[in-house]
Amino acid sequence: MWLMPACADNRPTTPLEEAAVAAADTWTFEPETDRYSTEALLDLRELNETVAGQSGFVGLSADGDDLVKGDGSPIRFWAVNSMVWARTPEALADHARFLAKRGVNVVRWHGSVHPKGEDSQLDRLDEEARDKLWQLVAAMKEEGIYTTISPYYANTVKPRSNWGVPRDSDNMQGLLFFDPQVQEAYKSWLRDLFETVNPYTGIALKDEPAVAIVQLQNEDSLLFWTVDKIEGRDLELLGDRFGAWLESKYGSLAEASRAWEGETLEGDDFDRNIVAFYPIYEMTQTVSEDGSRGKRLADQTEFWIETMREFNGEMVRFLREEVGVRQLINAGNWKTADPMRLNDGERYSYTPTEIIGVNRYYNGGFHEGEKRGWAIVNGDKFGNRSVLLHPDKLPLNIKQVSGHPTIVPESSWVPPLGYQSEGPFLTSVFQSLAGVDGFYWFAVHEPQWRQPASANGFLPSIGKWVVNTPELLGNFPAASLMYRRGYIAEAEAVVREKRSLEDLWNRRLPSIAETRSFDPNRDRPPGEDGNNPLAAVHPLAFLVGPVEVEYDADPAKSSAIDFQEYIDEDSQVVRSVTGEVVWDYGKGICTVDAPKAQGATGFLDRQASIDLADVTIVSGNDYATAMVVSMDDKPIAESEKILVQAGTVARPTGWQQREVTWEDNNGRDREGFEVVDYGTAPWQLVRNDLTFNLNNPGITRAIVLDANGLATGEVELIREGDRVRFSMPDDAKYLILTNQ
Repeated sequence: MWLMPACADNRPTTPLEEAAVAAADTWTFEPETDRYSTEALLDLRELNETVAGQSGFVGLSADGDDLVKGDGSPIRFWAVNSMVWARTPEALADHARFLAKRGVNVVRWHGSVHPKGEDSQLDRLDEEARDKLWQLVAAMKEEGIYTTISPYYANTVKPRSNWGVPRDSDNMQGLLFFDPQVQEAYKSWLRDLFETVNPYTGIALKDEPAVAIVQLQNEDSLLFWTVDKIEGRDLELLGDRFGAWLESKYGSLAEASRAWEGETLEGDDFDRNIVAFYPIYEMTQTVSEDGSRGKRLADQTEFWIETMREFNGEMVRFLREEVGVRQLINAGNWKTADPMRLNDGERYSYTPTEIIGVNRYYNGGFHEGEKRGWAIVNGDKFGNRSVLLHPDKLPLNIKQVSGHPTIVPESSWVPPLGYQSEGPFLTSVFQSLAGVDGFYWFAVHEPQWRQPASANGFLPSIGKWVVNTPELLGNFPAASLMYRRGYIAEAEAVVREKRSLEDLWNRRLPSIAETRSFDPNRDRPPGEDGNNPLAAVHPLAFLVGPVEVEYDADPAKSSAIDFQEYIDEDSQVVRSVTGEVVWDYGKGICTVDAPKAQGATGFLDRQASIDLADVTIVSGNDYATAMVVSMDDKPIAESEKILVQAGTVARPTGWQQREVTWEDNNGRDREGFEVVDYGTAPWQLVRNDLTFNLNNPGITRAIVLDANGLATGEVELIREGDRVRFSMPDDAKYLILTNQ
């Protein structure tokens, strides 16, 4: 059994985790509007192309694992979900420049082109939504920022009575995969979306190289709990398709029934060619593969996966051959009812498209409240657990599909979690190490910074899904710079899992899964391993290097490195196979030590000093993030311009919380925090208490910058041979070290 830190949702919060939320001296973060002065010493616009797509469409590397620009050079995506498309063209232009300055090179348009009027026709797209998308693409293109288009989200569709769909279900979830009427309407929307010329660029979206990726749909799956909500004639339609599929596989439903040893379900009507389904709960359970139920469940699983895969394949054909879309395509990004038994089936269904996506957030443990889905109000209860003490919950613990780039279309360190400054640091480090190709922060609603404000403009509350805040977007510059320039080494895969299609149909447990609860030594039923040499892979392997999986392959050819050298359970330390990354999850500290980027995040005062190759950090802060990154692509010891960036904890002015204990709806005792007062603008940041000692004989100045990259003063440098010592100002996020 692998020994992991306790991380059940009802685990008491430790004093270590409470440290940064105790009363602390703060400074006010209330930056001026950025006017993009040429005097700014921190402006990452130069990382982007002059115009997005100037060298052609984003494509795939030779091995299919990575993204390249039109000229074949590598490209990595530091991205956000932008909701500013709903504003004016002037706001969009400002927004694009603001993002580019801070290292963003991709935005995701997460909208929906389905018809929205009361008397709308199902096959007509929403022209207003299309126009907003056109404007977004045009504005971002001018600042070298690509666009990812997410045009359909079934969960937000409000069906109209004249559409004829859904027939009996409450919503549209699941229908896109199998309902011909919905599919034809969807194709009509996409044809109008991509073929019509964008009046703001003069180029149809299908021919627009500034559009990098097209997502077919957002957060829907036949392998998620919502499949049980397909009812009545909609369910009969799916059951009829299942019957036809079984006839194709077995020759007749009678033969299928014999293969199942007569296993029947309520709702079966073989005379009408309708076959019923088990509730998806049954697919999450251990079932004998040799029994009648197991055989029927395997067919149901295969049918649902193949139905989604067939839809994705047909959409690729339609977009490529009939519409002429030239962008890369991503099928979906959702989770399943059981990440251990069903996630690989979900990912396999995506493989007709080039890109694999998965949405995954970190929220500090839990957030409970009536409006927890979108707002933070007084009385809400929440966990405040740094992921640094819970490494198994890192959103980038992703099993990547071999031959496909991987993106995270939605993610964040979600408030009311206070430990957010670790997010950009960890995202940059582990995207780099694992070769993940894009991480899209969710979401930006204003052109520039967001101060604490109502979640919807009138409810007494503060917004939850926000990232243009001081400890998230404020920590983008150093993080995006070291990721996009490749300062942190990408490792070779440390796990290469091979999975047969029979593994997927029978929902056999994998060698490693993206869930903290998976222990392969305990969770795998006896005899299920077969000839797979990877009967058990340590669940923290994701922190050592990339974990890859290949489908329709021989499990006997799976392989993995020996993790004993890299994962020390006694000391609770994980080291990357590259030697550049160390995560001490006992203390809650992660460090990166590369020639051009060095730093640390977490409970830094738990060590007397953080000693890296060229940088030593001494922290008086309980919790902080400190990054030192070369700006001229030279090693830190030789660089002539270095960015030093600091992060702590940000809370609204007047924020109050208290420790509470309560019993949840399942009768479990819970411990956490209650929001006593969600506060108001402006942000208050815990003051920095950070001292650096840097190996670089040429540095002569340390220039303090404001939030817009403009110089506001200097700090003293104390020369000690080839090293310089300095303290970070207690009320600044950025310093530039230079010899000028």
